[in-house]
Amino acid sequence: MRVPVLSPSGKPLMPTKASRVRRWLKEGKARVVYNDLGIFQIQLIRCPKTTNTQPIAVGIDPGKLYTGIGVQSAKFTLWLAHLQLPFKTVRGRMEQRAMMRRGRRGRRINRSLPYDQRAHRQKRFDNRRQCKIPPSIRANRELELRVLGELSLIYPISDVAYEIVKARGNKGFSPVMVGQKWQLENVKGYGKVKQVEGWQTANIRQQLGLHKQKHSKGEAIPATHAVDGVALACSTFIQYGMIDRQTMGWKGEVKITPAPFTVIRRPPVSRRQLHLMVPAKSGVRRKYGGTVTRHGFRKADYVEATQSNKTYRGWVSGDTEKQVSVSDQNWRRLGQFSKNKIRLIRRSSGLIITATKVVSPAETLHASLPS
Repeated sequence: MRVPVLSPSGKPLMPTKASRVRRWLKEGKARVVYNDLGIFQIQLIRCPKTTNTQPIAVGIDPGKLYTGIGVQSAKFTLWLAHLQLPFKTVRGRMEQRAMMRRGRRGRRINRSLPYDQRAHRQKRFDNRRQCKIPPSIRANRELELRVLGELSLIYPISDVAYEIVKARGNKGFSPVMVGQKWQLENVKGYGKVKQVEGWQTANIRQQLGLHKQKHSKGEAIPATHAVDGVALACSTFIQYGMIDRQTMGWKGEVKITPAPFTVIRRPPVSRRQLHLMVPAKSGVRRKYGGTVTRHGFRKADYVEATQSNKTYRGWVSGDTEKQVSVSDQNWRRLGQFSKNKIRLIRRSSGLIITATKVVSPAETLHASLPS
């Protein structure tokens, strides 16, 4: 494993060995710093003699429900991630919003009047410009951008390898293609962008000896999507081409090593709704949604709750008049606890990070290719 290092000014430096980090912490030359991705990281107290860095690539395998991300240098695999995208949640909420809007419009219009006397409001601006990205696709891509932005603060990223989809025929209107084009423009600010097609990713993965699980793609393991992220990142260091005038083969060298694996998702917190689906009696609407609770906690805050002799750790998901609801990483409620028995550990960052574990993305710990 390699531990990320920051300079005293916060600039990402090359990751270093864990034994060296332990020595620096013991001697007071560094301190532990926190980041939103839950990656163990240190910051130097004094300026180092040199700040030279080596190429570090990030591979992104975007999907509709899940995305795989890998961070790779020429000699080490640094980090793996499995992103659970909010596509279904956003799509369901947009459908619910449209239904609620139709209901409000129906209640507002007095249909007993002639049509020309009804309260039909004209549009205030031209909202049919055909330049929008569907909210569900945009939410997926924004989560990838959020993780990439955090990685740029941890590692000195030089390249970003992004897997693209090529639809057959004239599919320029496809939401997936539109979201892909929009995302490629966004990732240009993080490094040199390399576009890789799916068949190229499969060839690189096969050459490196990485196993991909074809069934149960929703399973949060490296073999579903994270291995594709590693293969995409490795495409920066290896390529298929002419070795000499008569031989075709793989050029370059890269090594696959065990690395931390993390599962990331957004907390499914509902937005504040001023108008509910069913009008309240006497005109008093009950509170629904939002991130603020009445006990000083915010939804998606990471807390520790005690009940009897048991201790739970989870995320704030709701509240009542005297209690606070705490849920696990799958947003299943662990219980409702008294506000006096909950201790705040970390404020909400907009991400739910499942405990990181070290895994080996390949059966063999390294794969060297002829140069």
